[in-house]
Amino acid sequence: MESSDEATDDLPMPPYVTAEDVVFALRAVNVHAPEQQPDGQRCRKDQAAHPCRLHRWGRRVLAKRGLTDEQIQTLLNGGTVALR
Repeated sequence: MESSDEATDDLPMPPYVTAEDVVFALRAVNVHAPEQQPDGQRCRKDQAAHPCRLHRWGRRVLAKRGLTDEQIQTLLNGGTVALR
């Protein structure tokens, strides 16, 4: 179970997810990707424990938009996915 400190560390979600939010979320997931370090997986951008709060925010935004992990990976690889 998360402590109250961990729960409040997350970035706030937009009230509804726009196409622009999807672009920002994809960038957050891509830039804040995991990188293996001697002490475990760390964020490639800020060296925080992975997943960092921006990566978590990006994943939550994309999930709220209804995207699956496979669709997210397709978009990160430059492919296209029909957004609702």
